[in-house]
Amino acid sequence: MSTFQFLLFLISAVVFYLFFKQLFSNSYPKRGVDFEAQNENEQIGGVTEMNKTFSTPAVQLSRLQQLNTMADDSIEKEDYLEADKALSSALILEPDNQEILLKYGFVLMNLERLSEAKETYLHLIELNPYQDVAHVLLANILHKLDENEQSIHHHRIAIDLNKKSAPHCYNFANTLYDMGQKDEAVKFYKRAFELDNSLEESKKMIKELST
Repeated sequence: MSTFQFLLFLISAVVFYLFFKQLFSNSYPKRGVDFEAQNENEQIGGVTEMNKTFSTPAVQLSRLQQLNTMADDSIEKEDYLEADKALSSALILEPDNQEILLKYGFVLMNLERLSEAKETYLHLIELNPYQDVAHVLLANILHKLDENEQSIHHHRIAIDLNKKSAPHCYNFANTLYDMGQKDEAVKFYKRAFELDNSLEESKKMIKELST
């Protein structure tokens, strides 16, 4: 055996010795036993930390939703000029948005722009004839414009659409009272109070008109 062959044999023997030593020692991973991390956050192989916090991207509101939120905030503060700006901009984006139209008519009414409010609610009712709130708000505007026959018409439609609405009955009673129709008014004050006995104003008007 040459010197080279002897060295090669020696190296092979050392390698085999080290291999079998580790195989039968406690330091070698046992069959079927996974590597245990030293702490619960330690990365194992290519797996990232289990409790790593990933930021959730914030939900982005559409421009229409932003304007609607701005309008709601302004209405709550009774800043109807700012609400008007937000809602008129929103209607440029969606001219037939019923929720926006309903709010816009209310804002216009509070700004005493009654003719515009009237047209807004007429447009909304054209889109959705079953929108009872639009009918009663239109009725209130028509009464302010001295269009009382049409006002009564829309009050009755609102009540027919939502027979259990105490506010609709109360609103109609107020209109009738303003028109001097006190006998009819007391009927609807009573009806409103029957539907909601927390309406103290109805109770007060019933007592006043019954004496």
